[in-house]
Amino acid sequence: MKPFLDDNFLLNNETAVKLYHEYAKQMPIIDYHCHLSPQEIYENIRFSNLTEAWLYGDHYKWRVMRANGAEEQYVTGGEGASDYDRFLAYAKTVPNAIGNPLYHWSHLELQRFFGVYELINEKNAPVIWEKVNAQLNGEGFAARDLITKSNVKVVCTTDDPTDSLEYHIKIKDIKDFECKVLPSFRPDKGLEINRPTFVPWVQKLEQAASQKVSNYDEFLAAMESRVRFFHSIGGRVSDHALDFVPFAETNKDEAAAIFAKALQGQAVSFEEENKYKTYTYTFLGKLYAELGWVMQFHISAHRANNTRMLAKLGPDTGYDSINDTNIAGPLARLLDGLASTDSLPKTILYSLNPKDHYVLASLMGSFQGGGVAGKLQLGSAWWFLDTKLGMIEQMNALANNGLLSRFVGMLTDSRSLLSYPRHEYFRRILCNLIGEWVEDGEAPNDMELLGNMVQNISYTNAKEYFDFGL
Repeated sequence: MKPFLDDNFLLNNETAVKLYHEYAKQMPIIDYHCHLSPQEIYENIRFSNLTEAWLYGDHYKWRVMRANGAEEQYVTGGEGASDYDRFLAYAKTVPNAIGNPLYHWSHLELQRFFGVYELINEKNAPVIWEKVNAQLNGEGFAARDLITKSNVKVVCTTDDPTDSLEYHIKIKDIKDFECKVLPSFRPDKGLEINRPTFVPWVQKLEQAASQKVSNYDEFLAAMESRVRFFHSIGGRVSDHALDFVPFAETNKDEAAAIFAKALQGQAVSFEEENKYKTYTYTFLGKLYAELGWVMQFHISAHRANNTRMLAKLGPDTGYDSINDTNIAGPLARLLDGLASTDSLPKTILYSLNPKDHYVLASLMGSFQGGGVAGKLQLGSAWWFLDTKLGMIEQMNALANNGLLSRFVGMLTDSRSLLSYPRHEYFRRILCNLIGEWVEDGEAPNDMELLGNMVQNISYTNAKEYFDFGL
């Protein structure tokens, strides 16, 4: 019987042990998609206690706490719930989370950052609380310290086109902080033409771009202006949430008429929404290709299912799930529309639905080329798939249909500065998967070849794929 979370955790053969400890373990991290706050990084915030560092904003943990019967005040906070009460509610939850990756992640986070090896449970909660808080209240545990301790070279935050990026600009001037903190262009509010946020957002775009936006040409010009502004600050990545994949044959005149209707507050049909999104995504994709950016499509989330809790707590509070729309046809046509004019940028395709792994992995092969290794990527197992099994399934789909060796690897997709052990979790699973192939005679026992492969997937591929200037 192996000890819980020992040095060879998740490494079940000699090859895996060697690959992880001698090749993958010490590689730096490029966190090319996350939801950290650039303001908090710039201000180098400190946490007064473990609840602030661990539970504030973490809807992964909130979901399991609710499933364990915790009342909402102990989950997201509320009258009568102290930070210790909230921590205790999570400590009571963790023993019931065996089988959920949070059980591993939570223990890894305490071990790697704070040297705390107690099992997380109600009995050990007071000891853990005191040990971690003593360190958080000392030196070396501010926001930038946590990033540096994790050997992170790049952090890509998620930023609205209307953002001033003031904190990204300020971070550049910090002399003793070597990690690049770069913006990602997330224009979803400008694409969601049917939502009540659309017109107010266009007004904000006017202000951010310092130019009038009264028609579609002006809208596209303002969007381009903001893309180029992001580029000037170091942004090299866009990110798009596609709850469904849009495609409809259209032209600029049709898209302009649809935009005008929406700007006047008129209803836009689903067909019109598809046309507007198709033309706008194509416009942006061509711009990304021109600038050498990477375009990310996050597909198949079903958001804000619980309308009562949405009204109470707002979005991104743990009430989303997996969508099951068809994506193959529209996505193929959307990508082909860009490829037909040789303007398809480097693109990462993620789906939250595991049924889509082979759809995406096979579709990518139709658009590889241009002298770019792994130009199209099957995105890392994401959100609800960010599990041991989910990672293995994603990597197997990529290996079976393309080149696992060209994979750009893991990201945190997190709002927590303590999430970086997820990269260790991924690397251990990667090394074990390859180790199994070697042990079964399906891959050669060539440590130079395989060691280089896991180092590339852990770090080097991302370094070469993204134009971050490393």
